[in-house]
Amino acid sequence: MIWLGIETSSMPLSIAVMRDEEVLVELNEAMHITHSQRAMSAIDEVCRLAQIQPKEIEAIAVSEGPGSYTGVRIGVTLAKTLAWTLNIPLVGVSSLQVLARNTMYADGIVFSYIDARRGAVYGGAFHIQAGEVISPVLEEQHLSMEQCIQQIQSYSQELKIFTVSASDAFDEVLREAFGERFYPVEKVFSVPRASQVIRLAQEKMSTTSVHTFVPEYLRMTEAETNWLKEQKSNE
Repeated sequence: MIWLGIETSSMPLSIAVMRDEEVLVELNEAMHITHSQRAMSAIDEVCRLAQIQPKEIEAIAVSEGPGSYTGVRIGVTLAKTLAWTLNIPLVGVSSLQVLARNTMYADGIVFSYIDARRGAVYGGAFHIQAGEVISPVLEEQHLSMEQCIQQIQSYSQELKIFTVSASDAFDEVLREAFGERFYPVEKVFSVPRASQVIRLAQEKMSTTSVHTFVPEYLRMTEAETNWLKEQKSNE
């Protein structure tokens, strides 16, 4: 089966084409243009390099969030449009799990997070052993870094903590909290990759209706928050 993978949840754009488990082409780039300007042409480029026509794509995998509101929205909208046009399955996967997938070699707790600003993160943590997820440690959610640390500490005081994130803003806080157990993953492994999006989708293989598929922001957008405040003030 030929898969197209789309990852736009953060600044780097990642597009991949895989045939079953083989990566045919993967494009990863960080450019100072918006994903809306580049994503579609990147898909065309990846298909050309893989020597396939878009109509040969049999399934689409997309990072459904959390992450950049704009980036996630662009990726999901593009994936839905293509899936509907080509009449093929669409599978969404968590961008936090995509990051965690880069560190499946680790034995310990893998904590993947995205800086949500104002001292908060989108975070999720998993107990990994011999490349297998033993159990969730921290359910994916929007919360303060302090809350993340508390929940991870309550799970284990002994396991190594592997952190994977494009941000290093919390490294000192994490190092102080976990001491010698803290292992920040090299930044080369902190970039979400479209090939990992596809691999997670292949394992999940739980398709979603194009019409009901929505991003997983993990918190309300600013517009939604303002609307809710306005409704409450009118009560």
